[in-house]
Amino acid sequence: MSLLNIDNDTLIAIIGLLDLTALNDSDTDEYIRTLCKKAVTKYGSVACVCIYQQFVPIAKKSLSDPSIKIATVSNFPSGGDDIDATTLDIAQSIAWGANEIDIVMPYHRFLKGDDNFTFDFISACKKVCGEKAQLKVILETGALINNDNIYRASTVAINAGANFIKTSTGKIAIGATIPAAEAMLHAIRDSGRDVGFKASGGVRSVSDATAYVQLASDIMGTEWVNADHFRIGASALLDNLLTELQQN
Repeated sequence: MSLLNIDNDTLIAIIGLLDLTALNDSDTDEYIRTLCKKAVTKYGSVACVCIYQQFVPIAKKSLSDPSIKIATVSNFPSGGDDIDATTLDIAQSIAWGANEIDIVMPYHRFLKGDDNFTFDFISACKKVCGEKAQLKVILETGALINNDNIYRASTVAINAGANFIKTSTGKIAIGATIPAAEAMLHAIRDSGRDVGFKASGGVRSVSDATAYVQLASDIMGTEWVNADHFRIGASALLDNLLTELQQN
């Protein structure tokens, strides 16, 4: 799929790959209801809404399209390493209706060389998710220093049972980057496992989004780039896509 010329079909396809995200301290019940309404457009629905845990029941009631997944976060954004607290939090989120759980890899421990703890932490989270929810592991690539660490972190998360690996929380200075995404996609390809990729943290423009789609297509193949394997986490991007479509 060539994205040098961004046509309407491509823009519409990207809408279906979005995790429409609201993870701000200022979020309110009404804001989440509005977000859920935005998630269904005349061009089709987004893949998922990603919100704080307390809003999961509201999203479940507010989404008019049952195909849209509900994701929430745990140990976010700090990457805290309390396994018991995190797994209890995940269990509550699933009980309230979350389909996907985004955890932050305990990257502070990982950077100290504690791959075993990182693996055990993610494995424990995956065990709670079971078949009830997908586990998306945020690597916080902007803190991982270099692509060798990003590849290694990706491999640990994949081996521990992650359904998706995700670039960033969007809460530190460096969010998603193409080099980080490339390292993660190579790790997925090399693993041979059915694991997805999510770019998040600063992906706002249509050109940014299409660059990630093109990269994933080049490494994993065009058919792989679907909502089961590829997501973009964003808030402003949907508005930009709709504006572009209306202008075309």
